[in-house]
Order: sequence, then structure tokens, then C-alpha cells
Amino acid sequence: MKIIDFDDDSLENFYKLISSNIIRIRKDKKISQLKLANAIGHQNATFLGKAELLAENKHFNLEHLHKISKVLDIDICEFLKP
Repeated sequence: MKIIDFDDDSLENFYKLISSNIIRIRKDKKISQLKLANAIGHQNATFLGKAELLAENKHFNLEHLHKISKVLDIDICEFLKP
């Protein structure tokens, strides 16, 4: 088995990829942050906005990605495409 050193930059780039794809797809489908946040169980868009921008070290977890993919009606793999 190959041992890989996962540095902060590689994880940050991974989170940025996911966030940028969520933003792009959400905007393509003309869905606001608030509407998407409500659809995945948040009462306001604060978390979603912070996670999209990676502000305050917020990012999406697997549950978020699953819910967002269902709401946006896309395959979850779309979030991982460069």
C-alpha cells in the first residue's frame, strides 16, 4: 500500500473543487443559496454560503453532498469533476 502525506493544501484544493462545482451547478439551475439551504434542511443560507466560500473552515460533508445532489437532480460524482 502506498503511503501518501495529505497536506493542508491538497485538502484545501479538494474542498475548493467541490465548492466551485456546487456553485456552478446551483447557478446553472438558477437556485439561490437560500432555496438550496432550505431544501437540505437549513433555515438560512449562512452555512451554505460559508461552505461554498470555505469561510471559517466550513465545508460540505458527505450528507450535504448527498442531499445537494438529490435537490439539484445530478449524480454526486459531478461535484468531483475538475
